[in-house]
Amino acid sequence: MSDKEIEFKFCLSPQQASTVEAAVRRGSVERQRLQARYFDTADNVLARHRMALRLRKEGANWVQTVKAAGQDSLQRLEHNVDLGPARAGDRLQPDPALHAGTVVGELLQQALAASDAPLAPTYETDVWRLTRMLRVPGGWVELAFDKGRLRAERVDTGKRVTAPIVELELELVRGALPSFVQLAQRWVQRHGLWLSTVSKAEQGERLRAGVTHVPAVKAGPTRMRSATPSGREILQCAVASCLEQILPNASEIAAGSEDAEQIHQLRIGLRRLRTALRELGPLAPGLVDPEWLPPLVQAFRALGELRDVEDVLASAQAQLLAAGGPELTLAQQAHTQNAAAIVRASALQSVLVALMGLVAGAGESNVAQQQGDGADVAPDDGAWGSGVDGLPHVEALAQLKARIGKLHAALVRAGKRYRVLSAEQRHAVRKRLKRQRYLIEFTAEMFGRKPVARYLQLLRPAQDALGEYNDEVVALATWRTLVEADPRAWFGVGWFTAREPAHVQACRSALRQLRTAPRFWED
Repeated sequence: MSDKEIEFKFCLSPQQASTVEAAVRRGSVERQRLQARYFDTADNVLARHRMALRLRKEGANWVQTVKAAGQDSLQRLEHNVDLGPARAGDRLQPDPALHAGTVVGELLQQALAASDAPLAPTYETDVWRLTRMLRVPGGWVELAFDKGRLRAERVDTGKRVTAPIVELELELVRGALPSFVQLAQRWVQRHGLWLSTVSKAEQGERLRAGVTHVPAVKAGPTRMRSATPSGREILQCAVASCLEQILPNASEIAAGSEDAEQIHQLRIGLRRLRTALRELGPLAPGLVDPEWLPPLVQAFRALGELRDVEDVLASAQAQLLAAGGPELTLAQQAHTQNAAAIVRASALQSVLVALMGLVAGAGESNVAQQQGDGADVAPDDGAWGSGVDGLPHVEALAQLKARIGKLHAALVRAGKRYRVLSAEQRHAVRKRLKRQRYLIEFTAEMFGRKPVARYLQLLRPAQDALGEYNDEVVALATWRTLVEADPRAWFGVGWFTAREPAHVQACRSALRQLRTAPRFWED
């Protein structure tokens, strides 16, 4: 049978493993050993298509499974075929034809058709799984706690390598999606779990390739599910686009990566997400929970304090040295949290869980604050978001046009008055410009990507000019704090102060160019 798998996958530290395992064991559990072999072609055609094909010994039987990415971050396509009892010494080969007639089976055939290489074993997992069924209104959720090892042979050295597996999955077997989301949030809050987008298959590919770092994920285009989306669909698709950028970067950072670009792209994703909730939330009244915003803002700012200021100051120091200025000792900022701790924070993780539910159709989620621990029945807090379809397409489109036009007019006015604006007002202009850009990118498909691209092309010089000016404002404020301890800092104060009029003029000119921008929303 072919089905969509709706699940949350969480990681946890080795120190948390015993506590989480004990929590899973508080109900009736089943313990099973799962030994899997994964297969791919020599040119990794399945990995490139984000698919996995495995044979797994589950108790007494072999099961063949194919998996592929679903339409959003909460869903995966999966099809299982029971191959019958296992026998000693079995070295089975997968048969892709067993998945014929299913959606994921068709995707498998298409992927394999792109390679002439045969399927071959790539890596193995050996896991002990604890499963427990939790009753939710109208159905069941399966908890699966996995603990074991991943084994592979390095493709470059031939050396056998292993890595630990410790993770918890919650899968909605049947029932209400809102209750499933609330249950996942409670486990996050109680046990400090964090979301991971890295499947066992992807872990195996990294292990055999010796990969310890992956590139940061940048924002991609927002795709609507229909030609005339309702307000709800517009909001959901925009949030989905944001999560496609946020979740992979957050997964890497929570696992310990300190890559500056991953942190930067995560912050961009969080900024885009805040814009989506603020600007598109009115298209589906009642769907956005105001309590989602504070954890997003807190994480955004904490990550910014961790990286952005230091990057700006390093760039400023380099500029001053090139201009013949002295080299100053810039004190390193003391940080109370590292990036992993910021991303692992339960408040942020709970919001991300809720937003994944929103994208999958769950609607508005209020974080459930339940008393007690280990309950086998998830409470029914009502069908939050039920009936919230949002504005019809025509009304939603009209509101979007009005909002884009209003932001555009405000930016044009700012261009006329930029010289006399205060520092706070100039900063507000920069934030308004970013909101305009993200709002247009979210809805580009509804207006036609070519006219939108022409408008965004005129917007970019203004964003660059405002960004460069903001960096120098930060640098100037910092060098002013240094003069008491080191009078040589006056060189920087004077240098940045002298450059300010040119920056102001550049910002003003770039904003004034928006007067000639094509007003695609009026067509």
